[in-house]
Amino acid sequence: MTDSTNKEDELAGTEQPFVQHLVELRDRLIYSMAGLVVAMILLAIWPSPSGLIDLIAEPIRAHMPPGAKLIAVGVFSPFFVPLKVLMMAGVLLALPWLMYQLWAFVAPGLYSHEKRLAVPLIFFGSALAYGGIGFVQLFVLDKMFAFIQAVTPASVAATPDIASYVEAILGLYIAFGVAFQVPIVVVLLARMNIVSIDKMKEFRGYFIVLSFVIAAVITPPDVISQLALAVPMCLLYEAGIFAASWFIKNTKSEEASDDDGEKSDDEPPKT
Repeated sequence: MTDSTNKEDELAGTEQPFVQHLVELRDRLIYSMAGLVVAMILLAIWPSPSGLIDLIAEPIRAHMPPGAKLIAVGVFSPFFVPLKVLMMAGVLLALPWLMYQLWAFVAPGLYSHEKRLAVPLIFFGSALAYGGIGFVQLFVLDKMFAFIQAVTPASVAATPDIASYVEAILGLYIAFGVAFQVPIVVVLLARMNIVSIDKMKEFRGYFIVLSFVIAAVITPPDVISQLALAVPMCLLYEAGIFAASWFIKNTKSEEASDDDGEKSDDEPPKT
């Protein structure tokens, strides 16, 4: 019995009507929204919206004159900006749950070896997103605002608007969170046989150039933040190639053992 036949048999009879897919999608969206609401309620209790604002404002306030504060130009900014930050923080806190709901929706259409691959990808994808955001908060913002403060003329008082500040750093959070998914993308491309590992190694030089181009486009126009994004992307690309080699080696061996087990089950007993 061939490998393709085994895979076809594994999913045989699992097809569902289109309406049932819609019902499943509705349920997963409800579960996702419920998880997001719970995360927002927890964050509203502690550290509270004002505490979240103080947390994300710490990097820039460290480089402002003593006693200086961010200003709110808009009439409703003191209300809507903390709410926006609370929603974004809720999404981050609930990210593993949201990714699990996505996986649960598509899992019935996956083979067993693909399901084994999905769970670690959800875990490492969430961890990499958190790592990218933490890298921005703990390193990039401090160095970036130190650079901006150093080149600011003495006659200019740097008192940013809270709405524009939050919008800028949320953009950085998203950019770094997505950029840190490079190893996941590399693993998926290699594991799904879209691009071979050898081709990715040959593409290494082009990816370095591409990383600096992406960093120049999506980060502020300062050298610090551009290098802080481009260099980790290059390192994560190398880590992705290594992880892809390891994943393919281990998952292929598991598939082979599964196929051998299925074949042995199909063979009639010897008399």
